[in-house]
Amino acid sequence: MNLRKLAAAVVLALGGAMLAATPAHAANIAVNPGFENGLTGWTCTQSSGAEAITSPVHAGTRALQATPAGSDTARCGQTVAVKPSSAYTLSAWVRGGYVFLGATGTGGTDPSTWTSSPSAYTRLSTSFTTGPSTTSVTIHVNGWYGQGAYQADDVVLDGAPGQGQPPATPTGLTGTGNATAASLSWAASPGATGYTVYRNGAKAGTTTGTTFSESPGTGTHAYQVSAVNAAGESARSATVSVTVGTDQPQPPPVPSGLAATVSGGTVSLRWNASTGATGYAVYRGGTRIGTPTATSHTDTPGAGTHVYRVAAVNAAGESARSGEVSATVTGTQPGGLPKRVMVGYLHASFANGSGYIRMADVPGEWDVINLSFGEPTSVTSGDIRFTRCPVAECPNVESEAEFIAGIRAKQALGKKVLISIGGQNGQVQLATTAARDAFVRSVSAIIDTYGLDGLDIDFEGHSLYLDAGDTNLSAPTTPVIVNLISALRTLKARYGSRFVLTMAPETFFVQLGHQFYGPGPNGSADRRAASYLPVIHALRADLTLLHVQDYNSGPIVGLDGQYHTMGTHDFHVAMTDMLLAGFPIAGNPNNVFPALRQEQVAIGLPAAAFAGNGFTTVAEVQKAFDCLAKGTNCGSYRPRGVYPNLRGLMSWSINWDRYNAFEFSRSHRAYLDALG
Repeated sequence: MNLRKLAAAVVLALGGAMLAATPAHAANIAVNPGFENGLTGWTCTQSSGAEAITSPVHAGTRALQATPAGSDTARCGQTVAVKPSSAYTLSAWVRGGYVFLGATGTGGTDPSTWTSSPSAYTRLSTSFTTGPSTTSVTIHVNGWYGQGAYQADDVVLDGAPGQGQPPATPTGLTGTGNATAASLSWAASPGATGYTVYRNGAKAGTTTGTTFSESPGTGTHAYQVSAVNAAGESARSATVSVTVGTDQPQPPPVPSGLAATVSGGTVSLRWNASTGATGYAVYRGGTRIGTPTATSHTDTPGAGTHVYRVAAVNAAGESARSGEVSATVTGTQPGGLPKRVMVGYLHASFANGSGYIRMADVPGEWDVINLSFGEPTSVTSGDIRFTRCPVAECPNVESEAEFIAGIRAKQALGKKVLISIGGQNGQVQLATTAARDAFVRSVSAIIDTYGLDGLDIDFEGHSLYLDAGDTNLSAPTTPVIVNLISALRTLKARYGSRFVLTMAPETFFVQLGHQFYGPGPNGSADRRAASYLPVIHALRADLTLLHVQDYNSGPIVGLDGQYHTMGTHDFHVAMTDMLLAGFPIAGNPNNVFPALRQEQVAIGLPAAAFAGNGFTTVAEVQKAFDCLAKGTNCGSYRPRGVYPNLRGLMSWSINWDRYNAFEFSRSHRAYLDALG
């Protein structure tokens, strides 16, 4: 570890302790201090793998666990409203690797304290006094570079509460009814300590979780929910109607207005909504080919004349099928991508300080648009949901119909629109065949609903790992690996040759395999190390693009035996060379990850300095591409070959690129086009 940084941290901790005043001994004003409600109220860094665990805990049923990775110290924090010129004491129970506890934004000397690798829970404590104009501080706990996982529990910020803000309005409210009861669920609101449920405008109950059930009597009831904390209550959510105790429901009426249009090898179907339908079943020649929830579906059936019908579905069953519509495909086009591609991630389900971009406004420089993100209902469910950005967070968000129309317009221009699964917060572990099958069903539903061109796998954190003894690259045995491979093969077979499959792993999960593969022979290494390799290897025949994230990475050893650090052209050359030349796994020359095809590989980059660690200037990126594709303009690292068909660039993200005046997309689009 960096002893200079550690020494500075110790000095800061001591300084903070000497300057702090006597605490006010008020109630704990931290939100979810014992992590009993998961990570509600806490924000953790991207690659920390932070989660609420059930063992070991200090008290209660849960505690925080996070793991430093590369340059990420696995920090988790929350912003708390405080009073100016007031004394506070901050404490927490911690164990595991090196653990730091502190606060920033205090308006005075920001305190920090730490302990080194306690095997049992140990109490850390520090204190501070807020400045005369300070109304909020950020408290945090984190590990240290190169150290193992840490645990934290029972965080206490003892002092006078500030004015604060009520939590955000809950989103995603859904409800179901049966003969006697109504059941509700919704998405958690950051900072909420509880929720109030309203039925037909009147308070029906409260809960600290995100579900609620009651027996309100026969009839149709209108429900809303609000979020509550010490500062007050949010506005009420959108209304959902739940019917309880009525007669057996009937299937919805037959859909009307079925129409088909053909573009290249793709048939786009549209129809009118059917009252009471929760979804639809699309048939080609008598065979069900899709189950969208929206009133559209796309199909790539191959050359010939095809007959389609559609039925409406709800809990009571399926309607009769609609009238037929025919579509003639004269021949499937090579609906692939151009020789040089630009791949960008679009914040479709959140704003994230960069602002929301409507689908229709995505610039034309991007060839592949990855909708971010589809996330699971729980880590192990396999049930993936895609929720578009709510109006409260994205005031300029378009309607669902406009969003789908925007996708169609991009596709008409030859662009590919994919659903990206995972991301920083979307941990997906397909540990069972049931989770695998749920993954296939739910991802298919998203693709069918929006008529998408394919799928991007952006599994991070603890989604993938290798069990002890799982060392055969070609025959993995770890369930989360085996089931993901099976699920992706099923999706590829279902949608055919035009299905676009991409992956965006971090270097930790790919190139680190040159040094480490899973837990290693003695079980001491991180079992997530290089865990993407068997997935990439199994899918290499079907993989359209691999764009490893050359950012948020620690130093990685290249084929030259030297460590390379992100943010420089040499890093991108070394990391890409490993993919295109192949490399021995864990240094074993008899166990090699074979080279990928040049057209399968793109370089992954942050669009701007504030989009991620490891930003590389336009000039340095193009210098790296010159070295790889033309063998010129190389730095100290010399690649094993020249790769003239290197496919292009990926960026996080389209939104951050716009925020940075389109520097990434416009500069690199012009450069790639000039390469030919």
